[in-house]
Amino acid sequence: MFRLAHISDIHLSPLPALTLRELISKRITGYINWRSNRKGMMTGGTLEALTDDLLTQHPDHIAVTGDLVNLALDEELETAQRWLKTLGRPEDVSVVPGNHDAYVPGALKKTRRYWEAWMRGDKQAAENLPVEFPYLRVRGDVALIGVSSARATAPFMATGDLRSKQATKLAEILTETGQRGLFRVIMIHHPPIRGAAPSHKRLLGIGLFQRIVRQHGAELVLHGHTHLATRYEINGPNWTVPVICVPSASQSFAGSHKPPAAYNLFTIEKTNVGWSCHMKQRSIIDAQMTIQTIRDDDLLAGS
Repeated sequence: MFRLAHISDIHLSPLPALTLRELISKRITGYINWRSNRKGMMTGGTLEALTDDLLTQHPDHIAVTGDLVNLALDEELETAQRWLKTLGRPEDVSVVPGNHDAYVPGALKKTRRYWEAWMRGDKQAAENLPVEFPYLRVRGDVALIGVSSARATAPFMATGDLRSKQATKLAEILTETGQRGLFRVIMIHHPPIRGAAPSHKRLLGIGLFQRIVRQHGAELVLHGHTHLATRYEINGPNWTVPVICVPSASQSFAGSHKPPAAYNLFTIEKTNVGWSCHMKQRSIIDAQMTIQTIRDDDLLAGS
């Protein structure tokens, strides 16, 4: 039995002070959005309560699917590095970047440097190689495959992409881990589902992603970006693959149309007919930050 926790869209706060030079870029729109919309709705106290509860569940591994920061300032990236250390050892926590982690040109390169210990595959870690996406980590019978959809975009845009080089490598990893009989979990920030995000926030390359999954298979896809608790499906070779999103880990209980902070916990087991995967969602349910299980579902059985 393997227990995998999933959190996303951390948006660590408070936002550090910005210089005038930093504001003369796309960051000015993000700063205004933070001050007018997110500052009062996404709080560190909420995140702390949620992660404290998560750690009491003693997961074997934690998947973090992007947007750890807001404007990808150096000080934010350093803060996120310290926060990741509170979740667990780098080998027990896997991260993929989101659009806010690549907010302006050059930011993604810095993000990789600050968070490389949590974004390196087993081969890269063993050989002390730089971060490369997609990466592969194998823990027990579970293959954790990190895909990056993060890129810098123009103001008022938050799209991501999956290009052919990364897609080709993803197909190779899915084939190889499938032949090894592993439970394959793909982690990506943007939803690989048409209509799951508005056009200015969508993933470019949804068709390519879905074609790879249809041809090569996977058992579970985890994403963030929308700040919603959603479940979609992609048809695999002989089964449907659940595609799961989780609300923002910092979303407060009141003051927003988005659901309050939550995390998902997946219990994965190999059976005599394939795999079983059970999902439990734990969420903040009131202003006192009480956390309860609000969803308890079987996602996959016998594939």
